[in-house]
Amino acid sequence: MDPGDPAGDPAAGERHRMGRDPLLLLQALQTLWSTRERKQLREEAWRGFAALDDPLAGLLDMLESCRGQRGEGPSLAAWISHQLQCWLQAQPCPSLAQHSLRLKQLQARAVKVLTESPPSLAAPLASIFQLQDADRSCLLAHVHRLHHEGRFREAATLGATLKLQSELGVEKMSIPLLLQDKVALVERYVAGFPDLQRRLLVLMDSWCQPGFDIKDVARRYPEVTSLSLEKLSPKALSRQVLRLQERYGVAPALCPNAAIQQRLAALRHLCHKRFVEVREQEGVLGAASRGLSHRVWPGILTAHCRVHRHIKRACHRRTGPTMCSDPVTAAQCAMELLLPEERLPAAVAVELRRFRLQGRATEADSRLEVKDMKDRYYQLPIPRENVHLLASWEDLTRHEGALLQCHQVVGVDVEWTPVFVAGGRPRPSLLQVAVEGHVFLLDVLALSQPPTGQGAQAFSRLVAQLLSDPSITKLGYGMVGDLQKLGTSCPALAHVEKQILGGMDLLLVHRQMRVASVPAPAVDRARELRGLSLLVQQVLGTALDKTQQLSNWDRRPLCEEQVIYAAADAYCLLEVHQALCREPARFHLSEDLAGSRRPRHRERPGARKPPGLQKASAPAAPRQVPVAVAVSEGAAPQIPARAFRVVCDNMLQGLARSLRCLGVDARMLGNGEDHRRAAEVARQEGRIILTSGQPFHKLRAQVGAGRCLSVDCSLKAQQQAKAVLKHFNVRVTHADIFSRCQACNCDQYLKVSRDMMKQLMWLSSHQEGPRSSGDEATQSQAVQEPGPAPDAAPEGCTYDRPCRWLQMADLRAETPDMLADGTRLQLAGVPVGVLRTPGLRCFYCCTGCGKVFWDGSHLGRVATHFRDMLESAPSPCEPSPAPSPASSPF
Repeated sequence: MDPGDPAGDPAAGERHRMGRDPLLLLQALQTLWSTRERKQLREEAWRGFAALDDPLAGLLDMLESCRGQRGEGPSLAAWISHQLQCWLQAQPCPSLAQHSLRLKQLQARAVKVLTESPPSLAAPLASIFQLQDADRSCLLAHVHRLHHEGRFREAATLGATLKLQSELGVEKMSIPLLLQDKVALVERYVAGFPDLQRRLLVLMDSWCQPGFDIKDVARRYPEVTSLSLEKLSPKALSRQVLRLQERYGVAPALCPNAAIQQRLAALRHLCHKRFVEVREQEGVLGAASRGLSHRVWPGILTAHCRVHRHIKRACHRRTGPTMCSDPVTAAQCAMELLLPEERLPAAVAVELRRFRLQGRATEADSRLEVKDMKDRYYQLPIPRENVHLLASWEDLTRHEGALLQCHQVVGVDVEWTPVFVAGGRPRPSLLQVAVEGHVFLLDVLALSQPPTGQGAQAFSRLVAQLLSDPSITKLGYGMVGDLQKLGTSCPALAHVEKQILGGMDLLLVHRQMRVASVPAPAVDRARELRGLSLLVQQVLGTALDKTQQLSNWDRRPLCEEQVIYAAADAYCLLEVHQALCREPARFHLSEDLAGSRRPRHRERPGARKPPGLQKASAPAAPRQVPVAVAVSEGAAPQIPARAFRVVCDNMLQGLARSLRCLGVDARMLGNGEDHRRAAEVARQEGRIILTSGQPFHKLRAQVGAGRCLSVDCSLKAQQQAKAVLKHFNVRVTHADIFSRCQACNCDQYLKVSRDMMKQLMWLSSHQEGPRSSGDEATQSQAVQEPGPAPDAAPEGCTYDRPCRWLQMADLRAETPDMLADGTRLQLAGVPVGVLRTPGLRCFYCCTGCGKVFWDGSHLGRVATHFRDMLESAPSPCEPSPAPSPASSPF
């Protein structure tokens, strides 16, 4: 394509020699553009491009004629430019030679068009006319003009498209965009320029400095509108900096202020757990398991909050105005953080001196506490010399035979240092493998470095062989989640959790035991435990001390308390398994559990179970599920609807009512209750938390794995109910529908005859005060005259719940519409026409809230909607052999 040199008027001469006038092509495309026939429009455009002698000059002619035409929606000029770009890429002919005179002339025209056109033309024009090699002075001037006019997004986008970042810099272009929370655009602007990326991080890190006020920056840019300064708080901005630091592979030393903010956030969280949670739970067994006791506090503080002057200053602030209302707690905090006494408030300093005088007594108390713990908590039953720390490939080789012995049962667990800041990812530090009589602690930190070293290869090979051997039964508690973390330290073990054969997750067994309401000693104490500690307490009689769980597992050498805790954490799995095998009936598990001690081959995750292992309908007696079935990959034990207990946050009140409709014990939070109340209810009453949105992660951390579910708010309430029931494998029968009151969750009803209901409604209406004569006539006519009633039930679809009849003795004499316990019957919600329903024999009153129910069409609608969820359910319009629920007026 060589159109030759122009003569005279370049544009007129070019159009004269063209096979087709580009302006005529533009008119044809404008006509088709208005019809929105995109396929025909594209075909016409491509035919027109092929007919032009010089498509590049023709495009500029069309764009120049469209100059100044701005409107809503996509631009025809931008569409034509994009189509020509695609057409040129599909042509076999070569493009114009770089630095040729003809290309420079076209680039000059294209730059002029670009400066007078919308931003959508920048990308196609830059590609077609190779504007990255054009005269950069004109392009830079245009970008600077856009920036000066306050069109910051357009300036940055155009600068990135034309590859002008090196000349434009990063501070000038990025600051206005950051003030408007356009971080993604800034990331695109510096993409491919490592020097600009480092300068951007230095800029953002400078804003994270303690005491920095972002409003000072905003005042220097008055032309910036739509400020989002709340997104630029040091806490939020430090997260962005650390994310970009990892993404760009920049050394941490380049972002010291973000690191300080991270440690300050960790300090705030640690102080809360150490001085608030433990104090609130003082005197309760298991408080140290959730909070940070004084035994692990120094190590955690050292690991997450290194000494720095800003952190020291934050410590003073935290022990000052925020804790002066409790000088004792503030003094304890100051003493453990080693804060100077002269910087503390007077009341706190007095308590600090008293603490120091009592130092020796505190040490004695600690020794007594350790002695007392041996009586309260599970103790490792094997000698200390049988706990082996393996930190080299020689250690692995020496003990490989014991670890990989066929036909044995092993307990597997992983320890890692907890991460107390958002976005942090825990790194495994220790892998524990317990066999009969011995525990092996595999030092992941030592064995995984260097990644290609002999130790890392031996460790990865041994772990993969252990997990994939079907003859070895692997016990764990949430084992899949533990093993997933190994891939972060050993790339060769990425997705190793998918290779497990012969695995048994006791977490799933524990869920089945909870459903069956396992009786356990010291029930009040067990309420304060959770997870593996609770399982050990229920099965072995003493809880597992989790104090060291939050300690610094990256420290080397490990302290003796950490070694004992890690060994006990894995070995208790063996003893729990043995106890379950000895007495499966005690824990409402089947006799097949005894056979689970014999190793057998397990199907890979996702494989279908043979027909003999499929879940079947259970009789009225408690269902007994073999552990081999209950813990097969992905399978959860079946739960009867009336044994399933949940608490819903205040965003899921419709879901709670739908679950109650199916017999589920569903508590719901009120509109004014904080979501943290759900965690309290779940722990106290053994309920599953159903929540949505941001509270999910916080609530899940408080109740443990498997006890909190995030629900999709875009679904309707009945769809949410189906999803929840399927997720937890809840069995719903026809008799469960309306076995609970949708309004108050009560499951106790009183049966009221139709004659007594008429009498109660008449007494209630007269007790409320005299009505007009017309109202009395209407009431009398409604009760006495027969006739059709609304919402009649289908033939045969009846409700006959087994409950006792309401007697006059159940009512207060002075207020006949009120039960003896003070519950007022909601008689106003019963239409008088319902009393004329043919075949209606009785009503049902909820003893909890007084709501009145009767047999109607609601039963059929609910049974039809949840037909696929009902187990052995009869047709909604057939008599039910089991008690079937009533319909209600709502």
